[in-house]
Amino acid sequence: MAESHDQTLHEKGHGDSRAPLQAFLHGGISSLVSTLPALVVFPVYKTIFRQQLHNTPVHLAVAQLYKEGPVKLYRGVVPPLLMKALNGTLLFGLQENLLHQLSLSSQNAISASARSALAGFGAGIVEAMVFTPFERVQNVLQNGQNDRHVPTMKSVLVQLKSEKLAIGFYRAFLPITARNALGSSLYFGLKGPIDAVLKGQGVPSVISSFISGAMPSMAISLALYPLFVLVANMQAQVGPGEGKGVIACWRMLWTSRQQSVALLYRGGSLVIVRSCITWGIANAIYEWQQKRSG
Repeated sequence: MAESHDQTLHEKGHGDSRAPLQAFLHGGISSLVSTLPALVVFPVYKTIFRQQLHNTPVHLAVAQLYKEGPVKLYRGVVPPLLMKALNGTLLFGLQENLLHQLSLSSQNAISASARSALAGFGAGIVEAMVFTPFERVQNVLQNGQNDRHVPTMKSVLVQLKSEKLAIGFYRAFLPITARNALGSSLYFGLKGPIDAVLKGQGVPSVISSFISGAMPSMAISLALYPLFVLVANMQAQVGPGEGKGVIACWRMLWTSRQQSVALLYRGGSLVIVRSCITWGIANAIYEWQQKRSG
C-alpha cells in the first residue's frame, strides 16, 4: 500500500493539489466517527487513568469511580473528545501533506515506508505542540484529588494560565513529543506494508485497512506505554511543588512502582484494546474515503 500510495502522490504531483488537502477532511471525519464510541467507553478510559496514576488494580479503580458517583464519572470528558475529533484532522492531513512533499523531493532516494515514517514523525511533533494543553487539562480534571481545588474546567484553565508554560499548559511536553513522534512514525511506517501483505493474501480492503490500523497501534501502545504513564503522573497534579523535571519524575514513578515492569504496565491491556479498536476504525474509514476520492 505504501509503495502504490506514494506512487500515486508522485503521479498527481503538481496536477492535483486538492488530494493532500482532502486528507485533512478525511482524517477529521474518520476521527469524528471513531470518537463517538469513546464517549460511551469514557469510564474505561478513566479507569485506566486511575490505574496509571495511583497504581491500583482494576477493581479498586472501578470502586473509586463508583464511590465518586455518576456526576463526577464524566468529569474531564470534554478535552479528550475535542482531541480525538481534531487529532485525525491534523495527524492524517499533515502526514499526507508531508509525505506528498517528500515524494516530490526525494524521488527514489528514500523507500516509501521510510518516507511515510518520516512524515509521521514530523506530524507527531506538530501534534504534540497543538494537543499538549488539551491533555494537561484532561489529566488535571480526571484526578479526583483536584476536585476541591479546581472543581471546574474554567478553574483549571485559570490556574494553568497563571503558571509558566513549562509547568502549566505545557507540562510534560518533552515526553509527549517523544511519545507522539515515535508513535506516529511507527504507525505510518508500519500500516502500509501490513496492508500490502494482507491485500496480497486476498483480504478484503476494509478488513485489511482495519487490521493495518489496529496492529501498529497495538505495538505502539505496548512499546510506549511507560511514556503514557509518565505523562499522566506529571500532568495530573497542579499547583506549587509540581515543577520537577522529566528525569526526577521518572525516578519517582519507577520507585512508586517498586521498580517492577509489571506494576508499571498496570492498565496497559485496556489501553492496547482501546487503541486497536479506535485506530482500526479510524484507519478503515480514512482509507475508504481516500479510495472513493480517487
